[in-house]
Amino acid sequence: MPLPVALTMGEPAGIGGEIALKAWLAREADNVPPFFMIDDPDRLTALARHLDWPVCAIPIGAPEEALDAFVHGPPVLARPLATACVPGSPDPAHAGAVIASIDDAVDFVVAGRASALVTNPIHKLTLSKAGFRHNGHTDYLAELAGDGSNAVMMLACAGLRVVPLSVHIALRDSIAAVTKAAIVAVTRTTIDALRHDFGIADPHVVVSGLNPHAGEGGTMGREEIEIIAPAVEQLQQAGLSVRGPAPADSLFHEAARAGYDAAVCMYHDQALIPVKTVDFRAAVNITLGLPFVRTSPDHGTAFEIAGTGVAHAYSLIAALKMAAAIAARRKAGTPHHEPAGV
Repeated sequence: MPLPVALTMGEPAGIGGEIALKAWLAREADNVPPFFMIDDPDRLTALARHLDWPVCAIPIGAPEEALDAFVHGPPVLARPLATACVPGSPDPAHAGAVIASIDDAVDFVVAGRASALVTNPIHKLTLSKAGFRHNGHTDYLAELAGDGSNAVMMLACAGLRVVPLSVHIALRDSIAAVTKAAIVAVTRTTIDALRHDFGIADPHVVVSGLNPHAGEGGTMGREEIEIIAPAVEQLQQAGLSVRGPAPADSLFHEAARAGYDAAVCMYHDQALIPVKTVDFRAAVNITLGLPFVRTSPDHGTAFEIAGTGVAHAYSLIAALKMAAAIAARRKAGTPHHEPAGV
């Protein structure tokens, strides 16, 4: 029997609870793998009742109970909230339960009691008010893993995988983060994940430029000449299929996307704008380089629609399916080529 996927609470005032309920309701139509939630079962049951949805949370005492319970309702391992939750109104008093949900999920996956970890969106500002010192899931999970040096964020959808060199930092700081060492390390982690997590035996990666037209021979910036091209050359000398620096403005149209398995981009928006343009609803966030599998829907808490039931579960369903697929590939250890987003 496959192990269930562990799904975290996320920000309880956001849409995480309702998209999780929708994912369970779509389990047969969309072939959603079995999962269990680490959340407040009373909150979820009240939310379903408020939305008039035919679903009731099934409390469980351990992940091992999830597969049997999943047939009857979304299994929930209880992490009660300290106070009542109002959709759209985040409360720092909930931070302890939100963080504990992540910690529990990691522990279950590391212990082999769950196959993978899927994280519902958190609200960084609310957590920071409660003393959480991390920029987001990626660096926190890297700390829990014990080695943050290899944690890399990938965004994937059907036909495109992108990896930003830097993530949640100011744009002026992201330029300083473009170093030869960083490009080499991130690209190596990306290639390793393409092989072992996505089943691509011979992955091809393109590295973007930083400046317009990839610097236009140094007339629009020299980072391509002095930093990016030397990094690409080092990777090529190691026998890896890497090319670049490629002009970012012509890197993401349909014909260009057919020529690589992933694109390593020089900063956050250079990577996220194209993937969200290609498939805003169903893109998935994957953390590469961790000893456990972690994915997440590629959207935020959406406070403005929380509690209304209109939020789409496409990205969460894609994240659940991708997490289960990556976990299965890691377990099998058998490479086979898969298209982007699978």
